[in-house]
Amino acid sequence: MKNFRKLLFPFAVLYGIITNIRNYFYKIGVFKRSSFSTPAIVVGNLSVGGTGKTPMVEYIIRLLKEQYYLATLSRGYKRKSEGFILADANTTMAEIGDEPFQYHYKFDNVSVAVDAKRVNGIQNILKLKPQTQVIILDDAYQHLAVKSDFNILLTTYDQPYYNDNLLPVGNLRESRKGAKRAQIVVVTKCPEKLSEQEQKNIVQKLNLTPNQKAFFTYIEFSKLAYSKSGKIDVEDLREEDFILVAGIAKPTTFFDHLKKENTICLPFPDHHHFSSADIQLILQSAKRGKIVTTEKDYVRLVDLLPPEKLYYLPIQTSFVNCKKEFDQIILDYVGKSTANS
Repeated sequence: MKNFRKLLFPFAVLYGIITNIRNYFYKIGVFKRSSFSTPAIVVGNLSVGGTGKTPMVEYIIRLLKEQYYLATLSRGYKRKSEGFILADANTTMAEIGDEPFQYHYKFDNVSVAVDAKRVNGIQNILKLKPQTQVIILDDAYQHLAVKSDFNILLTTYDQPYYNDNLLPVGNLRESRKGAKRAQIVVVTKCPEKLSEQEQKNIVQKLNLTPNQKAFFTYIEFSKLAYSKSGKIDVEDLREEDFILVAGIAKPTTFFDHLKKENTICLPFPDHHHFSSADIQLILQSAKRGKIVTTEKDYVRLVDLLPPEKLYYLPIQTSFVNCKKEFDQIILDYVGKSTANS
């Protein structure tokens, strides 16, 4: 597969030229950029999928939601609808997509909207929810039509952008120099005990500007798995029969955290819409045991599988170190921006 992708190098060069021209046209004003008095925090990446955007968005929501009226705006990838939608009590997962529905499901008093056109989405949020003080733009790093003063760029420990290549040879959506637009670079999915020396080595390779700051995070799994009717301690769960189901970009960490020697692991494509055949496969594989999945998959499976069998394991972003510094940078930016607006 790697050798085949290397054959596509001329297409990667062409893709790089096109994206560089596009970004330059935004920079010099050929393409219009829209500014808003309401502060917007962009969470995104240079690569396609699997960098931990959802837990980072949730981290920022938890940090700010007690002090500010928040809204999230996503594309709503693979949703069965078009245009702008502001979630309400009757909104379904199919209408807005799994990740936005997860925000809507988990957080009260946070407005959740979807729109592929981010400028239009922000305009509608501010029209329908004028009390909004901060908008978190999920997966919007390449959406330069919105002029944001605060960009958080995520890159994974095992495949940082400095070791990657442009599509279709690698997984980068744009060239590495796009990282310069970020105020914060977060290296995600690190080992929990990442040494300070290795952090310094990575920072050197990131080639940050003097105005950028790097942070390191890891995935923290909940000690409890949840179902529609209850919860179970993960250690107790490990004593039972269960299978693992995941339709996320990089499920290996999830599988490795829970699986036993003979555990059946069923991977599906990212944002997968489960068919009746998929459901039959899952039920046959589980037999009489439990079905454990990710939180993102749970919102797609909850109405398709027996509720007493289906459990999900939440995750959250945790910092290797410097958590207070990260929090303060966000709080200072939002505090100053909301005061100015």
